[in-house]
Amino acid sequence: MSMIEFQQVYKEYPGNAVALADVSLSIAKGELIFLAGPSGAGKSTLLKLIAAIERPTSGAVHVNGQDIGRLKSAGLPYLRRRLGLIFQQQRLLLDRSVLANVMLPLIVTGSAKDEAEKRARAALDKVGLLRRAASAPQSLSGGEQQRVAIARAIVHRPQIILADEPTANLDRESADRVLNTLRAFHGAGVTCVISTHDEHFLDSADRVVYLNQGKIAETWRRQTTEEPA
Repeated sequence: MSMIEFQQVYKEYPGNAVALADVSLSIAKGELIFLAGPSGAGKSTLLKLIAAIERPTSGAVHVNGQDIGRLKSAGLPYLRRRLGLIFQQQRLLLDRSVLANVMLPLIVTGSAKDEAEKRARAALDKVGLLRRAASAPQSLSGGEQQRVAIARAIVHRPQIILADEPTANLDRESADRVLNTLRAFHGAGVTCVISTHDEHFLDSADRVVYLNQGKIAETWRRQTTEEPA
């Protein structure tokens, strides 16, 4: 059974701007999927539909069996607890420490402060930034800030990570560290859907979905070969 399912999905914005057109796509549990294509191809919209930030104009999007188009507001927190969201517009809070930023998703859902801090420290350790827990976010490099955003996204142990251009504007070394961090979570069984302009990373994907003008133009799946006995 697919963890994420798009069935003939269209998404239009005011002014008849078509962001997605007739998109059908199945993503299995534990897959690592990269969304590729030019700016404006529909990659961000596709991710926002999975997270129920946007709703389809027509067609159906199912996440863990839930129809996103019919999901009521009361069901959004339950859906989002299963998702780790890394979107470009989600910035770190500059008036809080790195640790406090990572604790925030747990605090707002009612976790005890001690438990939230314990899990936040563990998440920072996973991305190699526990030593910067007390630091102000603005004192970190761009790559370090992005890894803090990843720690914040995974602190509640999501089933799915959605990342929108997580390496944008980073140097190669920082970008490699961010992608390696996401691959580590995929290796632990987390489903990862990542949009990127950087073809340097596509060879590591289970599958690459190329979007162009809101449509799936091409898909590529990594071929695995077995050694002869």
